[in-house]
Amino acid sequence: MPDHPADHRWMALALSLGRRGMGRTWPNPAVGCVIVKAGRIVGRGWTAPGGRPHAEPQALAQAGAAAKGATAYVTLEPCAHHGQTPPCAEALVEAGIAEVVSALEDPDPRVAGKGHDILRAAGISVRCGILADQARRDHAGFLLAKTRARPLVTLKLASSFDGRIATSQGESQWITGAEARRFAHYLRATHDAVMIGAGTARADDPMLNVRGLGMVSQPVRLVLDSRLSTDPASALGRSATATPVWICHSAAAPAAAIAAWQKTGATLIVCAPDASGRLKLPEVLRALAARGLTRLFCEGGGVLAAALLAEGLVDELVHLTAGLALGADGTPAVAALPPAALADYPRFTLVESRVIGADHLQIWRRDPSALSG
Repeated sequence: MPDHPADHRWMALALSLGRRGMGRTWPNPAVGCVIVKAGRIVGRGWTAPGGRPHAEPQALAQAGAAAKGATAYVTLEPCAHHGQTPPCAEALVEAGIAEVVSALEDPDPRVAGKGHDILRAAGISVRCGILADQARRDHAGFLLAKTRARPLVTLKLASSFDGRIATSQGESQWITGAEARRFAHYLRATHDAVMIGAGTARADDPMLNVRGLGMVSQPVRLVLDSRLSTDPASALGRSATATPVWICHSAAAPAAAIAAWQKTGATLIVCAPDASGRLKLPEVLRALAARGLTRLFCEGGGVLAAALLAEGLVDELVHLTAGLALGADGTPAVAALPPAALADYPRFTLVESRVIGADHLQIWRRDPSALSG
């Protein structure tokens, strides 16, 4: 069935609405919905924080009686399963919607075409695939969680133009300017969790929260620390009851450290180590996806960045470059990678390049098809 002239306009609006929920709807996807009748918007909605209510019932509530005979534009197939709320597909049927235009079919086995089937069985016209590539990018974390049992991984690097994240003496605050740091806080806000390695946790004693944007809810703060070497009296430990802290560690972590971190209120997740004692990253990501995380923002340090790249687990790379050089004895943004032929190193496609304040932003992505399973 051919696209209607206004399809892209309304679906683009639905996608923009869905993005408002990014980082706050997990384990559910950040869906947007626009209800249109006679060329006029009568209802709109997006997934609420915590994942409920879904976008469709919120848009239907706004539309009221005007939903009868209207077209609903939804960025992901309406759900078909009974959970804490009735299926969105049934809500659309009951409201008298005449047509549903969705960007993607939902790969969740509980849905996977069943939502569209419910609509068609009720005599509702269904069209799927409008702005599908853009929807795959927006829903990449949810799609990966359902098809590969891992979250989307965004790796952020903030470095000098010669690729260093600290001086030879370990000084790193601040390489990039205030505008670039504010942008990094925005990126934190659009992800479910902010992840660092144990070395960064010990060296920087970070809070890892979103500041300066008026955020009420915060992403999970996540540390990969095989031996639980991070001090429970750190900034993360002291604030764990106020804002979630998760620590992935191995079963070999000292019992005293486990007990001390449990007292802070942090969530401890046991993951298997490799032969060197470092946590196996694919297993870490599987464990995080099993707990509902769909979008993961990695801020370092260089050892963790290298490990993620070497495993082929980075889906998006955000590089903020400052106009200074720190020299070969500075700390590299990416630690040593295993030897390989040039053709075997991970490649990314540049999708955005612009100036932020005094610094330069580049965003690189893997092929979009790789994000959708």
